[in-house]
Amino acid sequence: MTTLQELFETHEGRLVHKWNHYFEVYEKLFSRYRGKPINILEIGISHGGSLQIWRKYFGENANIFAVDINPECKKFEDEKTKIFIGSQEDEAFLTQLKSQLPVLDILIDDGGHTMNQQIVSFNHLFSTVKDGGVYLVEDTHTSYWNEYHGGYKKKSSFIEFAKDMVDQMHAWHIDNEKIAPINFITENVMGISFYDSIVVFEKKLRKEPFHSMRGTSSITPYSDPTLKKDSILQQVKKKLSGKKNSYFRQLKK
Repeated sequence: MTTLQELFETHEGRLVHKWNHYFEVYEKLFSRYRGKPINILEIGISHGGSLQIWRKYFGENANIFAVDINPECKKFEDEKTKIFIGSQEDEAFLTQLKSQLPVLDILIDDGGHTMNQQIVSFNHLFSTVKDGGVYLVEDTHTSYWNEYHGGYKKKSSFIEFAKDMVDQMHAWHIDNEKIAPINFITENVMGISFYDSIVVFEKKLRKEPFHSMRGTSSITPYSDPTLKKDSILQQVKKKLSGKKNSYFRQLKK
């Protein structure tokens, strides 16, 4: 089967611009969707070449939706490709867009790449991705570029925004609920992957994680003297003995 990179390298249609190392990431995430009746949204159409590439890669069963601020992009619309014209940082537009979209298997943000555009789009559109789906943000190196309102370690950059979500994803394991309350991200993000210039969010409805033990104890467990009194091992023992353990807090609704 032809890979996405091979499709790109032999492409003679409308202009498409991609970093070469993206294709390995795409293939890893998207190959399972090929030939299936899936829903995809791409933010950022430009010359429309990527729409042609996605169609060749995913096949005729895919429903492709796309957003761009340039009204000229409307001409790329066809029976299986729906184009929406508007700004990805316009909250009113995004609210209207959500009402017209089906549940998405894949969302690709390849739009304007400014910090506000990426963050506003994520806050409004991540909820449209189905359980088991993928939200992918491209060209996140702009988080380090001043002209895109980024900057190294700048708290308002998308990279720092995504780093904060790593903590939110782990909220069940953080003792201080005021610092890291359990929220929508905790309950709906299974994994966050950082690649060069790409951040991927894997959506999956989650319940509070738990662990268990099987088999017969065969050694005396080593007790690390540097650990605090309530070590993970002690917490496991409390759990197995039926005692209350703050590590296994109940999910607050």
